[in-house]
Amino acid sequence: MWVLIFSELAVFGAGLAAFMAVRLTDPAGFAAAQSTLMVGMAGVNTIVLVTSGLFAALATISVTKPAARMWLLAASMLGAVFLWLKGVEYAGKSAAGITFETHSFFTFYYLLTGFHAAHVVAGIVMLALVGWQAQPRIIQTGVAFWHMVDLVWVLLFPVIYLL
Repeated sequence: MWVLIFSELAVFGAGLAAFMAVRLTDPAGFAAAQSTLMVGMAGVNTIVLVTSGLFAALATISVTKPAARMWLLAASMLGAVFLWLKGVEYAGKSAAGITFETHSFFTFYYLLTGFHAAHVVAGIVMLALVGWQAQPRIIQTGVAFWHMVDLVWVLLFPVIYLL
């Protein structure tokens, strides 16, 4: 799992580095494109995902299988809320005619946030699988992946939405 986590962090790191490098070539264009983002919704999504990480962490210290499963389910449900909010954001962009081809900012925006959303889906599946077993070591492994997903969003949010 740690090899997977570090390799995924390296991929996201490379994507963020490329984003920042391309941003240097067109700061005004990136700023204009960034101004169309739903920063408030992304902030709410950050709170949702970090809270889900807390719930996942609570699953690792639960002393009973039912309690661990409850925390994993709560974490998964907040992951689904994150995806729903991201879908609302994407729908808004689509309705405005903003695509991958609109500007290089949006190419990176869709690639990085879409790749992250795919990891949220994988994390929800993983939490369900480890919840099925509900053994402490297995839960810790699945939750480590979920924390990686949280960490990536905590890096994506300021770089894409705030800088």
